Amino acid sequence: MQRPSAVLPIQPEAPASVESRALGTLAFIRASIESSSSMDVPGMAGIVMGIIGVLAAVVVSLPRWSADWLGIWLVAAAVAFLLGGTLVARQVAWRGHARYLGPARRFALCLGPALLAGAILTAALWSTGAAAVIPGMWLLLYGCAVLSASTVTAAAVSRLLCTMGALFVALGTATFFLPAAAHTVMLGLGFGVLHIIFGVLIGRVPDGG
Repeated sequence: MQRPSAVLPIQPEAPASVESRALGTLAFIRASIESSSSMDVPGMAGIVMGIIGVLAAVVVSLPRWSADWLGIWLVAAAVAFLLGGTLVARQVAWRGHARYLGPARRFALCLGPALLAGAILTAALWSTGAAAVIPGMWLLLYGCAVLSASTVTAAAVSRLLCTMGALFVALGTATFFLPAAAHTVMLGLGFGVLHIIFGVLIGRVPDGG
């Protein structure tokens, strides 16, 4: 006669410890804070701005328009920032989170001071006959603005913006020591080529736009 097999009692799963639940909650809160305090820059904005920069450089390089280089670049800058700002605003609206307005505001505040300084210095240098300094100053201050703005972007985008800002600073510094004939090329490399390259790279970052 077979003996009935012993039935082992089912042990209930041990409840998660208070420490593990607390650590999980803290990790979730930290991730939420990091995501809500960083700005995602759409890569398409950089590409659009870069295309406008390349077009401006091409137009200014034509003998017919070379004397009007300052006005052409100022118009190109206005159009580029209008379109780029529109793309950033569209991404903010697409997110649909009020908390995203904070990082966007900080991003604009980081860009603003250096860009405002560039506008004031442009008027001052032009009025004093030192227009040859303007291209290098534009590149240098824009690089400083991008470096500052990178501090409020997501980690992956921040590294790209830091690199782009540093390259703008390098281009601006080099431009001060180059003849005026090379200034259009340097502006085209910075506001055109660099914007396009890093716009593509940022666009490949998840949630980078």
